[in-house]
Amino acid sequence: MSLSPEQKKQYRTIGHGLNPIVTVAGKGLTENIQLEVDRALEDHELIKVKFVVGDREIKKQLIRELCEIVEATLVQEIGNIALLYRKALQPNPKLSNLLR
Repeated sequence: MSLSPEQKKQYRTIGHGLNPIVTVAGKGLTENIQLEVDRALEDHELIKVKFVVGDREIKKQLIRELCEIVEATLVQEIGNIALLYRKALQPNPKLSNLLR
């Protein structure tokens, strides 16, 4: 799913005030990390994921892999933080970062 430039700008603005929910470190994309990111996207729709890996290329590859696995769209990548978006099947207004 591709986002329009206006949508990306809006999501980046919302994402500015968010804290990372999940941290990907030395063990990479374990099954638990994938499940937690999937759950967080279903609850919040827009989340930040922190990547604590040494190499820039490895980080970029992990971000691409994670987006493919959880079927999310990369909105923005700054430093070690990736902002991911995936529309929830049934958004909860109390949890969704887009509806609050």
